[in-house]
Amino acid sequence: MSQAVDLNCDMGEIFGAYHMGADDEVFPFITSTNIACGFHGGDPGVMRRTLARARELGVAPGAHPGLPDLIGFGRRVIEASAEEVYDMVVYQVGALAGFAAASGVRLQHVKAHGALYNMAAARPELSAAIARAVRDVDAGLVLFALSGSHMIPAGEAAGLATASEVFADRNYLNDGSLVPRGRPDAQVHDADAAVARAIRMVRDGIVTTVDGRDIPMRADTICIHGDGPHAAVFARRLRDGFRDAGIAVQAMGRR
Repeated sequence: MSQAVDLNCDMGEIFGAYHMGADDEVFPFITSTNIACGFHGGDPGVMRRTLARARELGVAPGAHPGLPDLIGFGRRVIEASAEEVYDMVVYQVGALAGFAAASGVRLQHVKAHGALYNMAAARPELSAAIARAVRDVDAGLVLFALSGSHMIPAGEAAGLATASEVFADRNYLNDGSLVPRGRPDAQVHDADAAVARAIRMVRDGIVTTVDGRDIPMRADTICIHGDGPHAAVFARRLRDGFRDAGIAVQAMGRR
């Protein structure tokens, strides 16, 4: 497996008077940022400011489209057809691309958010819709998607570069999907365990599930959730752990 990895974080998810996440504290430790585009979080001003901060720190920006669900933070399943998903993704990626152009930066990637991410990972028609939407907006964008899911071959079929994503702060089921957030064992709370597992995924391409089974897991990019209570600690510990293990941390588009 590769001895270089990208470290990404979902950011810009505040909107209006509502504040969440630890963007300022996490930014110095990551190499890519997934910026909310207004459907599950974010607003025009937040999009512009997050892009500016990414440019200042040399962090590669990407679009983070989700379902139209501000109240549920995009984590509730809302049934949508492939055509509707295509339109949602084009709309959101296009909006952030406009701000990026105005800010003098170029988007690196697209990563779906929350329920949309998980729905597409399990449903080939939604995976294909997202991949087509990304390609039609900008075929040079990298598609970030759950490692081993339908999203990876869908992106490749659309002619996109893809990055298999894994999670340092989430647990896995035996089929490679994430443990649902409603379960008490959904998240990894121990930073040492998270770092050790992340290094193993990058070096050996293996992760241990909640049932104790080792399964293959390609790790091109690792996600830290910016709204987690220990996001900044996890991000710093991951960077330190990768440095000590001799693993380079670089944005996907800069390797």
